[in-house]
Amino acid sequence: MPTAAAPIISSVQKLVLYETRARYFLVGSNHAETKYRVLKIDRTEPKDLVIIDDRHVYTQQEVRELLGRLDLGNRTKMGQKGSSGLFRAVSAFGVVGFVRFLEGYYIVLITKRRKMADIGGHAIYKIEDTNMIYIPNDSVRITHPDEARYLRIFQNVDLSSNFYFSYSYDLSHSLQYNLTVLRMPLEMLKSETTQSRQESFDIFEDEGLITQGGSGVFGICSEPYMKYVWNGELLGIIKNTVHRDWLLYIIHGFCGQSKLLIYGRPVYVTLIARRSSKFAGTRFLKRGANCEGDVANEVETEQILCDASVMSFTAGSYSSYVQVRGSVPLYWSQDISTMMPKPPITLDQADPFAHVAALHFDQMLQRFGSPIIILNLVKEREKRKHERILSEELVAAVTYLNQFLPPEHTIVYIPWDMAKYTKSKLCNVLDRLNVIAESVVKKTGFFVNRPDSYCSILRPDEKWNELGGCVISTGRLQTGILRTNCVDCLDRTNTAQFMVGKCALAYQLFSLGLIDKPNLQFDTDAVRLFEELYEDHGDTLSLQYGGSQLVHRVKTYRKIAPWTQHSKDIMQTLSRYYSNAFSDADRQDSINLFLGVFHPIEGKPHLWELPTDFYLHHKNTMRLLPTRSYTHWWTPEVIKHLPLPYDEVICAVNLRKLLVKKFHRYEEEIDIHNEFFRPYELSSFDDTFCLAMTSSARDFMPKTVGIDPSPFTVRKPDETGKSVLGNKSNREEAVLQRKTAASAPPPPSEEAVSSSSEDDSGTDREEEGSVSQRSTPVKMTDTGDSAKVPENVVQPMKEVYGINLSDGLSEEDFSIYSRFVQLGQSQHKQDKSSQQLCSRCSDGVIKLTPISAFSQDNIYEVQPPRVDRKSTEIFQAHIQASQGIMQPLGKEDTYMYREYIRNRYL
Repeated sequence: MPTAAAPIISSVQKLVLYETRARYFLVGSNHAETKYRVLKIDRTEPKDLVIIDDRHVYTQQEVRELLGRLDLGNRTKMGQKGSSGLFRAVSAFGVVGFVRFLEGYYIVLITKRRKMADIGGHAIYKIEDTNMIYIPNDSVRITHPDEARYLRIFQNVDLSSNFYFSYSYDLSHSLQYNLTVLRMPLEMLKSETTQSRQESFDIFEDEGLITQGGSGVFGICSEPYMKYVWNGELLGIIKNTVHRDWLLYIIHGFCGQSKLLIYGRPVYVTLIARRSSKFAGTRFLKRGANCEGDVANEVETEQILCDASVMSFTAGSYSSYVQVRGSVPLYWSQDISTMMPKPPITLDQADPFAHVAALHFDQMLQRFGSPIIILNLVKEREKRKHERILSEELVAAVTYLNQFLPPEHTIVYIPWDMAKYTKSKLCNVLDRLNVIAESVVKKTGFFVNRPDSYCSILRPDEKWNELGGCVISTGRLQTGILRTNCVDCLDRTNTAQFMVGKCALAYQLFSLGLIDKPNLQFDTDAVRLFEELYEDHGDTLSLQYGGSQLVHRVKTYRKIAPWTQHSKDIMQTLSRYYSNAFSDADRQDSINLFLGVFHPIEGKPHLWELPTDFYLHHKNTMRLLPTRSYTHWWTPEVIKHLPLPYDEVICAVNLRKLLVKKFHRYEEEIDIHNEFFRPYELSSFDDTFCLAMTSSARDFMPKTVGIDPSPFTVRKPDETGKSVLGNKSNREEAVLQRKTAASAPPPPSEEAVSSSSEDDSGTDREEEGSVSQRSTPVKMTDTGDSAKVPENVVQPMKEVYGINLSDGLSEEDFSIYSRFVQLGQSQHKQDKSSQQLCSRCSDGVIKLTPISAFSQDNIYEVQPPRVDRKSTEIFQAHIQASQGIMQPLGKEDTYMYREYIRNRYL
């Protein structure tokens, strides 16, 4: 009987495209190359796509025999050995999809990838390069004069820029959704397994499955949330004809991961941004919302915290917090034909019953639950009415919708003129944002997959007791969402989201038992690391929507930005204006073609001939849609389960979105340990354990001796590992660092070092095809001022070495030193007399016995230390704890812990 659930790992991770005159054969295998699938693509059809999937799982030997027979059967002359009938066209890592313009179909393949993050052993990859191959043979090709132009427009969407995918983790859903699915009751999984087997078209789906008592595991695969999938239209034509392993869904946005070292304990901080594929576009060309409630520049940002010392989803500790940004959900636009930096805002349609806002908030209630909190950052007071137009309309819409909602689930509206507070010298912007962030996180809560620790129950914290969300037996759930917006949803929004994320990060660290109070201060290594992640996140999203990086950053609002930042802000403003005025129209055409908003049809106007794309995104102008109630504007099933999100409720509708299958415990499709460590291939520690990832200890912690290594200690601005050494004390430290540089590892090369404010995406300029996992670039320390420091600076011995050498050594220190000397002497030839003399003062030292007959050899035999029984039991209990098997506490352990609490805190 199956006892657990696990995500299903795709068995198509490596692909090879073989070519004959009449067919393409796409051979896909899992990473270990033990299971294969084959797709046959017909090349004789000039405009139709004919794909045959036999849904059979081949072994390596069977695939070789199949390819051999195809090669032999497609030669020009039977028995001819000189020419091959089967050619290897390209190797790939996944299929983006199939697309057709005016001629035949193209296949888009991922040819290069780079690992960007790791969540519970599930790798997240960034697309580095793609290849677009025309399918029909030249002999049947029907040429069209406009085909090349459509191809060029389609390829303007740079797939190597911030597109991400995973073979085993659903990136379109939040961590809370993915782990909630894995915790479904076993009885429901059994019924879904029976149902999916009856409805499945794959006759080989359960081939070879022999249930052995207690060894079965349920594998679960959920349907992606198509709103955040960018190749859904490209895969739509083959979705119902091929096995699900061929369908690789990609998201667009940002993905970054950094390592927070807490006294050697690794904690991964991951930031994932999902950009909506609905009503997508560029800054001035996509504003407000469409008729279906989808808003422009809608991005869902999720911060994930996980204890990297335990990898599995079942035994590890994971926490996440989600927030959203998006344009004001109204019918509004800005006319860019006037060539003004700030075009006037125009309300395009009257919407007295807030119809479009109702559709938008209904979607949010279904995905996130209640409460929905709106943080509106647009200007409230202006000499000329500009941004205030949106505030007045949004207030009216929210007021109208709230009068029909139950009081406990009403939409919370928080207006705050951030620009006015920034100009004021008496007000601190971030302090006010911190107050808003505290109130927001207390209302929504956050997700954590473990119950409250005993120490937090024993010593309750006031802020912790006021926390909202939903408390369940296995942890906490986030209910509700913060929706932040300004006019562009770029600079002000990113700073506000950073402050809310910083507040949520403190609660997440507290819930995992890593800090004693849910509070984080600025100028700590942890907050600096998180701030750099958010700046890369903001730069990337700003480039995608606005055409330039962020103009105003967190340091700008803290008023500690260097004077050189002003010139950079001016350049970013000019770059944004140029992009909006001259290149955004072409980018918008590319997005419309890539997402399938526009389909080329022969005899109809071409994409570049359309005066506007308004009718492509607003379907109600082309046909009559059923009207919704103006009072009961929500979906009835959604309102019944609030504050829980309806998408995470266990019901028949949601169960139909799951694919459940039984596996053996050690099947490759669910064995994440085998997928992560890959024991069947030669791997490196650097790639497997993310050694090149941005780390708080290496990149942010000061390099001076005697500094508190805690990432939660407040540092001075000149103490960080990334600061400019300016004052006298830092110059003296620079001399010390330079003197000890010989024993330190070499710094990274200049080619691998890039600034987050100068790079387009924070990771796009890494070496092609590399597997480096540094999500945020490492900045070099500027030591230019240290060259002026004289070399004869005398420092106290205590400050240099950490101890005063004039004092006498203790017996323990002398014993350690004696062992060190003995080990050093054992590496060289020593006289027997000297060895005997040294052995008198080195009792207890490990004896090294030569095991080679050669006198010049340095190989020695070392006796392993003896381990007592109690230590062995402790080690075995530690191993079992990593597998989720916890040892019961004895009376002595409970008594000792209570005494410790009583002596320390009571």
